[in-house]
Amino acid sequence: MEYGGHPSAATATKLKYHTGTTLTLGTAYSNDFFTQLLVANMTQSERMFYAPSRASVKPDELFGNDATALAHGECGFAYIAGISRTDPPNTPLAFGPVSPGTRHLDPKANNGKCAILRIDDSVMQADLDAAGNIIINGMDLLDPRQPFWYGRKPDVKWPK
Repeated sequence: MEYGGHPSAATATKLKYHTGTTLTLGTAYSNDFFTQLLVANMTQSERMFYAPSRASVKPDELFGNDATALAHGECGFAYIAGISRTDPPNTPLAFGPVSPGTRHLDPKANNGKCAILRIDDSVMQADLDAAGNIIINGMDLLDPRQPFWYGRKPDVKWPK
């Protein structure tokens, strides 16, 4: 939040200006947004973004350039862009384990469970159905009818 909010295109611009980073800080993948946390020194490790799945790769802790910063397979969490501090505290911000390079959660990776980080910094565990959908309130987490989405489709950034 030091740069005005959760990772976004706007915070990427501020980070580039204030830190002088040469990293691209894109906005296409969750890896891009989570790299902002590394640049902002909110963490010094890629390990917190790792989630074991069939396609994941253990982080190499090299994040000094675009080729190695949270490289393909090192991030197992999806990120929901556009979340604001004014959203309800239980609004999801990230979830996983997601099979890297896909838009699918891996129901076999964590005994049919997933972790959801919410904007109040709490973490909840939720069940996955057989297809790998996160089920909360009897419906998919990403269903715009979930009360925290207010009818809008969440802008999910999937890991590369």
